Amino acid sequence: MSFLGRGPGNVPAGGVNIEKIELAVTDARYAEGDLNKGESVCIDRCVAKFTEVQKKVGEKLQNRGAANAGAAASSFGSL
Repeated sequence: MSFLGRGPGNVPAGGVNIEKIELAVTDARYAEGDLNKGESVCIDRCVAKFTEVQKKVGEKLQNRGAANAGAAASSFGSL
């Protein structure tokens, strides 16, 4: 038995063959070896947004950790 019932020949109750859909949607053939300018710009923007979000999340986690550490230190000091 395969993972999640996606083995060869498995067709769900709805009658949709997921493997055929995946093969039709994900084409492994590429017409060009390089990215064109529009694709490169799109990837650059995506990577920039990703790194910006990672930076903001890291800052928030550091602030939260510092606040938790300060609260824990003050509660131990009152004992």
